[in-house]
Amino acid sequence: MIVTIDGSAGSGKSTAARRLAERLHVAHLDTGAMYRAVALRVFEQNVPTTQPDAMLAAAKAMNLELQCTASGTRAIIDGRDVTDKLRSLEVTRAASAVARVQSIRELLIEQQRVVGESLGSFVTEGRDQGSVVFPDADVKFIIDAEVEVRARRRMAELHAERHAASFEQVLADVSRRDSMDAIQWQPLLDSGSATRIDTTDMTLEEVVDRLESLVRESVGQGSRH
Repeated sequence: MIVTIDGSAGSGKSTAARRLAERLHVAHLDTGAMYRAVALRVFEQNVPTTQPDAMLAAAKAMNLELQCTASGTRAIIDGRDVTDKLRSLEVTRAASAVARVQSIRELLIEQQRVVGESLGSFVTEGRDQGSVVFPDADVKFIIDAEVEVRARRRMAELHAERHAASFEQVLADVSRRDSMDAIQWQPLLDSGSATRIDTTDMTLEEVVDRLESLVRESVGQGSRH
């Protein structure tokens, strides 16, 4: 069983995906961690984000391993666990630049499919999981929320992880990413192949309850055909 959760920055899809995976007792594949891992390497090596070829070279040179369990995804670069370094504002900004490089996307998409094949059943989240990476997924979701709400949630995450950032900085970053990200999942909404969930006025528990209910309903219907 493959469940894809795509959506906008700060919509809560990462946490919801992890919690859903726990409830379904399957692995959680956080594809954003892959882009952030490349971004971290780019940031640490002072590779200009205006040089796509240099960023691709950095991505190819590093050995990236994902450890995916029901409780989450950990990213290992060249034997070093960098999971706790992936959420800073600097890495987030670099990750946006990384994600715009098509050659890097193709490299990571190939790796995501390899990881997915090894996992079998899993919940995966990102921007293009249901549209590009796993188009034959059993259940597809798009998670979204009003931009100000998403910026406040992102602020809370950054502060919890002791990363400094102003609300204006985070709001600008989230808004900038929106213009690019929506292109990835819009085809799923246009075709009706994904269910959109607006989390603006929902608690995390309500979101996960809704996701779990729809997944179990879909799987149950599939088993009767």
